[in-house]
Amino acid sequence: MQKEHRLRHIVRKTRFGPAVILWETRLDRPMVRQILISRPGQPAEISLKEQFPDSVSSSCGLIDDLAGRIEAFLDGADVRFPLEQVQLDLCSPFQRRVLLAEYAIPRGQVSTYRRIAAHLGVAGGARAVGNALATNPFPIVIPCHRAIRSDGALGGYQGGHAMKRAILKQEGVDIDERGRVLSPKLYY
Repeated sequence: MQKEHRLRHIVRKTRFGPAVILWETRLDRPMVRQILISRPGQPAEISLKEQFPDSVSSSCGLIDDLAGRIEAFLDGADVRFPLEQVQLDLCSPFQRRVLLAEYAIPRGQVSTYRRIAAHLGVAGGARAVGNALATNPFPIVIPCHRAIRSDGALGGYQGGHAMKRAILKQEGVDIDERGRVLSPKLYY
């Protein structure tokens, strides 16, 4: 019989608003179930209360370290996150493939939804890739802000257009006043 996993959370203030790490202990290790970032008009703490009202505030060394790394990343530091702490097994096989492809895109580079779909062998799958990234349960750790539209426009982002633009600019991606990536270093 499997032991019940109590859902816990930690809230950290960032320059983009609160960020929440939802985690639980699995196989005696802290594992991240989801990361909530603030959206325009919807702070992550409100999303936490609405979606996970029974989670309890708690942390441990590994979760504190991850929270600190997220804060540093959002402040502009070059941080690469390990995937061993996130529960990718909670994602569908297709979403997992998309998230792993997105995770491979280096800092300072972008790819398009269409290129990612082609890389995965899914002809005409740009919209499916976009949907998989729109519901990325691990934003920041899996850098879904590095996917853009084929015309160079930024496309959507859970944290909103302004946050996506700011993070990409921190990474050295040039964006014009219309919100289009200039001379992108395209991956895939």
